[in-house]
Amino acid sequence: MFLVLAIVLVVNLLSHEFHLRFDFTEGGQYTLSKATKNIINNLEEPVTIKAYFSKDLPPNIVKTRQDFQEMLIEYANLADGLVQYEFINPNEKEAYETEAVQNGIQPVMINIREKDQVKQQKAFLGATVSLGDKQEVIPFLQPGAAMEYALSTAIKKISVAQKAAVGFLQGHGEPSLREVGQLNEQLGVLYDTREITLTDTTLIPPDIKTLVIVRPHDSLPPSHLFQLNEFLDRGGFIAIAMNRVDGNLQTASGTAVNTGLEGWLQQKGVVVNDDFVIDSKCGSVTVQQQQGFFTLQSQVQFPFLPIVSTFADHPITKGLENVIFEFASSLQYQGDTTKKFTPLVFSSPRANTLKAPQYFDIQKQWTEADFPQSNIVMAAALEGKINRQPSKLVVVTDGDFVINGEGQQPRRVQPDNVNLLANAIDWLSDDTGLIDLRTKSVTSRPIDALEDDTKAIIKYGNFLIPILLAVGYGIFRFQRNRITRLKRMAENYEEA
Repeated sequence: MFLVLAIVLVVNLLSHEFHLRFDFTEGGQYTLSKATKNIINNLEEPVTIKAYFSKDLPPNIVKTRQDFQEMLIEYANLADGLVQYEFINPNEKEAYETEAVQNGIQPVMINIREKDQVKQQKAFLGATVSLGDKQEVIPFLQPGAAMEYALSTAIKKISVAQKAAVGFLQGHGEPSLREVGQLNEQLGVLYDTREITLTDTTLIPPDIKTLVIVRPHDSLPPSHLFQLNEFLDRGGFIAIAMNRVDGNLQTASGTAVNTGLEGWLQQKGVVVNDDFVIDSKCGSVTVQQQQGFFTLQSQVQFPFLPIVSTFADHPITKGLENVIFEFASSLQYQGDTTKKFTPLVFSSPRANTLKAPQYFDIQKQWTEADFPQSNIVMAAALEGKINRQPSKLVVVTDGDFVINGEGQQPRRVQPDNVNLLANAIDWLSDDTGLIDLRTKSVTSRPIDALEDDTKAIIKYGNFLIPILLAVGYGIFRFQRNRITRLKRMAENYEEA
């Protein structure tokens, strides 16, 4: 007994000195990435992290606090004294709450159950990261979100002397940075984003490492296409999200789009077809129907809005779950084998392509015969000697999927839409490996999405396995005790 207590005591003492935990999660949820280790190892000045977390919260939020604290312990151990942290409960004192709010951490209202009643409580779940006179704020740590990405990028943002520059091409009907607000906000952590307007005489600035071209409406003149080639030849990278077709729900028609990019890409071997990808797994549109004196609105599935959940095993698409496209086109490679072509995004197994122009019949009853194709490519990466020098290029065949628009109420786009293009820009621009962390979060695995046979196995397995283990242990104990009794009886018999 005393030996067991001594072992437990020693293990507890060692656990304070050597932080160790085993990670059996699918995506290495609790294992620090190589990118984080590089960022921490390159620190030259101490970083101070203040975590503002309320106490007495629901279990799922308490787990978020525990996970964050475990992560900070690992950061501190790795940094050898250059990462220091403290936890503050803003609900404990008014001064702490004032400090949290002044540092940019706003409280959120959460529901808690107390004595069979649900009430709302003000809670803080954020942190500040400081280095010298520079400070970054993590205003809210969403339970299950990419916690390591938020913390590591905050440390990198205040520790790097100069950010890499990413240019967004303008002058051909492309959206401004304001119109891609979600993307620009995400990129702003690691990059200096700016708008680039070309003329016949100006060149792309030399400090631009990656050029982003999003949904040009107007044609790019030959002089601008020539500058794109020059940019590739000096070691620049290009990410393109383009519309080869355009759909108008007001006129129920779809037409081909020609901007000159399609011809420029075809010279590189990348062919973006003037067709519409339709998919049985798709989004919906609102349809108005007249019923007597009343106008009713209903949601109708519209296969021209594919919901993509099939991705390549590639850093750009790692961790993505769902991307929603609007009037995307198919893409294929017809270049030589000296370049590496990697399809990134695919349709579902039940899809098809329709050549532009098209008339949209919103009320059409789609059948399985309408979707004879599968795994149609809608985005790809190209590496190698794209023009005359080695470079990289990413092409997505929908130019609208990351656009929020302007005005008082710009639309919110699917988070993975933003992640897809942000990951592409990371893959082109950033060599630290932080791309792997953006989508490293707790993945939803709803049982409703499983097949009935699989659900039955899980259901009865959860019910029967504990019973079988208990029965098995009982049989083991019974047999062990029986053998012990028989041995004792035999020993008594021999003594007699």
